[in-house]
Amino acid sequence: MKIGIMGGTFDPIHIGHLLLGEFAYEDFSLDEIWFLPNGNPPHKSAEEQGVPLEERIEMVRLATEETPYFRVNYYEATAQEHCYTFRTMKALRGRYPEYEFYFILGADSLFSIEEWKNFREIFPSCTILAAMRDDKDAGSMLRQIQYLHDRYGADIRLLQAPLVEISSTTIRERIRKSLSVRYMVPDVVASYIREHHLYQENKEKGKGPESTI
Repeated sequence: MKIGIMGGTFDPIHIGHLLLGEFAYEDFSLDEIWFLPNGNPPHKSAEEQGVPLEERIEMVRLATEETPYFRVNYYEATAQEHCYTFRTMKALRGRYPEYEFYFILGADSLFSIEEWKNFREIFPSCTILAAMRDDKDAGSMLRQIQYLHDRYGADIRLLQAPLVEISSTTIRERIRKSLSVRYMVPDVVASYIREHHLYQENKEKGKGPESTI
């Protein structure tokens, strides 16, 4: 089994996440894409994590349930300690030694990966798929890939996915302003956000301007 790994807080999950998973699945002939909602990210305090983990997990589940090769994995959601990539990949390799793992990340992360905790331990555990962005040309990315390979033995492949300038931060801000997030998140996620009054300044039903999501 060849498994693609998509990590993140998914606060909320959006079409950019799903497109990365879809293109990785197709371009590298993967068997499944696992989405790992992070319940204890090292770079965010509890106050900064937005909506509760249970609601973020449910949005990921709703967004992926119609795609048979998309799965929700709860390893990082249930971890008691901070979820670092090196630790997650080591654990997954230990649980599923017969699987090949492909860790999917963005261009910005490719250039900052040496700042990650114990980043050297990531490379033996997986192949990295680095999504190319318009603001990081292919030449720069290929040079970074070669550098990481030569210095650390990293196996990194270029993932050519469509550039989608959408972030979870933008989505949250639009909802707070009662602006539409249609086409930014799957319809089922938009419905869940609306029904549960997520990301609104005043979550009390009937209070504040009506959301247009």
